[in-house]
Amino acid sequence: MKYPRSFQNLIDCLKLLPGVGTKTAERYAFAMIEMDNEKLNDFCDAISNVKSKITTCPICGCMQDSNKCMYCDDEKRNKDTLCVVENQKNVFLFENLGVFQPKYHVLGGLISPMDGINPEDLSIDGLIKRIKKEQIKEIILALRPGIEGNTTALYITKLLKDVDVKVTQIAQGVPIGAEMEYLDALTLEMAFENRNQVS
Repeated sequence: MKYPRSFQNLIDCLKLLPGVGTKTAERYAFAMIEMDNEKLNDFCDAISNVKSKITTCPICGCMQDSNKCMYCDDEKRNKDTLCVVENQKNVFLFENLGVFQPKYHVLGGLISPMDGINPEDLSIDGLIKRIKKEQIKEIILALRPGIEGNTTALYITKLLKDVDVKVTQIAQGVPIGAEMEYLDALTLEMAFENRNQVS
């Protein structure tokens, strides 16, 4: 279907977003055309501000707004506990649970030599320095289950063997309500390794 050039450019830009195909992009573009000028200007400002005002906290690696980190600057957070995650998105995932309020440290990925990601490519050095400087008592490794996550967790644990800090890892294994025949071997193996005593 042929559209005016500026409208087609908008559709092409919207298709750059993950999960947005041609049909969805067209629907979004038509919705924007129908917006009044004030709402459309707000929309444009929001997109512009994401690049101009959102930065990365130099301490924890989480995104921050106007150079103010809502995690590092929050006095109510547990200062003794550091939750180590793979990426910024994971921070918001754990925050939405509302279960606990630790400080965070974003690694910026997981060790994966096959993908050319080595320990020096991640903020592991920054993590070790933070643990010592801030006198962290416990770090929680909340990393994606799998070879990369396990490799990264093992590497960090080895680096901390002579540091006075408790290293814990979130439990891994069979999810609630899962059908056993559909589970992969690694998930079952982790379930056996992390089994709990019942009586």
